[in-house]
Amino acid sequence: MFPILEARSLAPDVVYFRIEAPRIARKRRAGQFVILRVKDGGERIPLTIADSDPDEGWIALIVQGVGKTTKMLNALTAGDTIADVAGPLGEPSHIENFGTAVSIGGGVGAAIAYPTAVALKEAGNEVISILGGRTRELVILENEMREICDEVLTTTDDGSYGIHGRVTDPLAEMIRSGRKIDFVLAIGPIPMMKAVAETTRPHGIRTVVSLNPIMVDGTGMCGGCRVTIGDETKFACVDGPEFDAHLVDFDTLSARNRAYLDFEHHRLEQYEHRHGAGEGLFPDPEKHDAETHDAETYDPETHGPEGCHLARRIRALKDEAERTEPQNATSTPGTSASRPEE
Repeated sequence: MFPILEARSLAPDVVYFRIEAPRIARKRRAGQFVILRVKDGGERIPLTIADSDPDEGWIALIVQGVGKTTKMLNALTAGDTIADVAGPLGEPSHIENFGTAVSIGGGVGAAIAYPTAVALKEAGNEVISILGGRTRELVILENEMREICDEVLTTTDDGSYGIHGRVTDPLAEMIRSGRKIDFVLAIGPIPMMKAVAETTRPHGIRTVVSLNPIMVDGTGMCGGCRVTIGDETKFACVDGPEFDAHLVDFDTLSARNRAYLDFEHHRLEQYEHRHGAGEGLFPDPEKHDAETHDAETYDPETHGPEGCHLARRIRALKDEAERTEPQNATSTPGTSASRPEE
């Protein structure tokens, strides 16, 4: 169990957590992430480490509540515990003295950009931060960025704060004005990262993005986090999460990330219905899953988007085996169709 030391709201549905995790805090480097489970048997979710203190033994995570599990997590408070936190995972950010570096964070992407911006500044770069959000209240970590960056610009889609426009607008203006930019880091929604890549591509500016595809185990075994980089297939959890933005196939990435939206929305609706009905933060999954799911749509032991696909495949193989084997056939090691152990 991992105790929560602090939990505070940064914006609507966005919560900052400090979690006691001394071993992770000692090893973590900028750009790396953890995979956590809120409770035993729960979904595994990847979250970038926003900050850490190796002496005090904590790591910081910033979580946007967009689905069932992240909303469950954001309902926790200081003194509560998280079942599992595994990490640090992934390759750390490549840090060197590029010259002038622009760090772009769209929405909660600022939480991922922040530790890399710190590392870039420590390496001797001039660091310019561009923070964007749909509205003023969704622009986060501005004060923290101002403490470590040479310049901070803010943008909002509705014009309620800073520059009225997108994060690419001040970036494009800097390029047009002839300002020398040697490196760009962009983290946020896929359309935003793609737009940044297209802005810098004609000028040959080295540009890196941090990707957050579907991910289950964080070790490259499940293949759920595969992304197309140039003419190669990479795994974001072990080869990334940072990649050359000019080589990323953003369209395929976007399509893969949408593959389980219906399922995710369904699970979120169920959670909100149960929570609203006063059943507590962690309602009995067996009771409700038996009522609302059949074997083709949900398996509590292989929870998560790719896990659901795996569960269906296991059951398909089992059905095929039962149709083709004699009734008195016995299962042999390595071919058992029983559910995998948790």
